[in-house]
Amino acid sequence: PNLISQITSEPICRSRTTMAKMRKPNRNIRLNRRALLGATAALMLPQAARAFSVADGQRTHLIMRHALAPGGGDPPNFDLRDCSTQRNLNEQGREQARATGDRIRALGIGIDHVLSSQWCRCLETAELLDLGPVEEAPAINSFFSARERAQEKTAAIREQLLAMPADQTALLVTHWVNVIALIDRAPSSGEVFAFSIRDSGEITVHDSFVIAP
Repeated sequence: PNLISQITSEPICRSRTTMAKMRKPNRNIRLNRRALLGATAALMLPQAARAFSVADGQRTHLIMRHALAPGGGDPPNFDLRDCSTQRNLNEQGREQARATGDRIRALGIGIDHVLSSQWCRCLETAELLDLGPVEEAPAINSFFSARERAQEKTAAIREQLLAMPADQTALLVTHWVNVIALIDRAPSSGEVFAFSIRDSGEITVHDSFVIAP
């Protein structure tokens, strides 16, 4: 088995001004916590590296649930284009996202496409990973409040992945329900799974890792 090879691409990046206005943490506190998370990640590196070794010739991708965003669901006044109406990452979640990006880079995995749900907690997670431009992907938007759309949404992201060149790797940042529907695994906040998808659409999950917030 070989680690995923690194390939460069230039996906379209869309950002939100609302996120830019979020309060920045004290830099010293952030750096100290990040160093601690990085040290924890390094101790687990050999196990994680094995998780992302897959057979040649398979389309291999990563999928993760957004980083820690305390609570469940979204407020009654939820507006997809207004982050202030949504459940968002807290500071622990932001540090978790940064540390997860560090781990993925340490593994030497090249990411060609960073695809994110349009929910603010997913977009912020994807941006904090710092693994490349973030593309909004409606196919992995949450269907928590519309479970009847599970099959439709899951089929759409399968098709999107199969349309990519077999040697490219995508990282999907999405929600609890979407991860379960696609790979049949129940994720913790910020948990990353490596999986392969065959031409038939069959998915094989290889392993996962999560950095505790």
